[in-house]
Amino acid sequence: MAAPAHDSDRDANPAAPAHPPAHHIRAHSFNAAAAQYAASRPSYPPALLDAVEDLAGRPLAGSRVVDVGAGTGIATTLLRERGADVVAVEPGAGMAAEFRRTLPDVPLVRGDGNALPLADACADLLTYAQAWHWTDPARAVPEAMRVLRPGGALALWWNMDAQDVPWIAAQADRVERRFGAGIGKKSGGGPRAELAFTGAPRVPDFGQRRVRWSRTVPLDTHLANIGSHSLFLVLGEEGTAAFLAEERAHLLEVFPHGQVEEVYDVMLIVATRP
Repeated sequence: MAAPAHDSDRDANPAAPAHPPAHHIRAHSFNAAAAQYAASRPSYPPALLDAVEDLAGRPLAGSRVVDVGAGTGIATTLLRERGADVVAVEPGAGMAAEFRRTLPDVPLVRGDGNALPLADACADLLTYAQAWHWTDPARAVPEAMRVLRPGGALALWWNMDAQDVPWIAAQADRVERRFGAGIGKKSGGGPRAELAFTGAPRVPDFGQRRVRWSRTVPLDTHLANIGSHSLFLVLGEEGTAAFLAEERAHLLEVFPHGQVEEVYDVMLIVATRP
């Protein structure tokens, strides 16, 4: 998901929308494609969860974790496998329905990071996997600190395309030609870390890591992954189909056997509550 610019004037006008209307449309576009999202989106490597534990200074096992913007439950599943006691928060009806099909025994509440439907000081860890950039930090940071127990941590992470891999850089260029400069470059560089807390009343102390990993998937899964991003979900079926047909031809030149190695840099930011 591409990170939008944040409005740093939320405190001056808390009734104003956190983002432009186009952002709102993109944020809710996933609900109609929840099954596609669940089937094609990448998960995360074990090394990421190791890094979360290291930066948070606590094991996931036995921790009370709130997974915000849980989507279809990709991160929630991994957190539970590590022994965390997880509650999920998800704003979208379609994504929540897919989550319940996948993880029917995990508590799920409807809500978002700007106004968490949770009690004060109830969590050891808040996680946002591919979700923080849909929030307004002016609201979401104070909410996170309210819900965290003293010594708790807020963990944000994103799978970012590894732009030093030639075929990925070429694909990003093609996306940019379709959508505009900067859109295709989902790299794991500094801007996200620098901007993650823009607009917050106070920037919390945080550390960051980058974890590289890869997965090999059928070409159809890779194309479905591309099509599950909000840029394509709001583009419409005809425009998306045309782009993906061209992309299939490009990728078959690189991966003639139809198996695509996707390479990611997971960018992780962990902020702590005093």
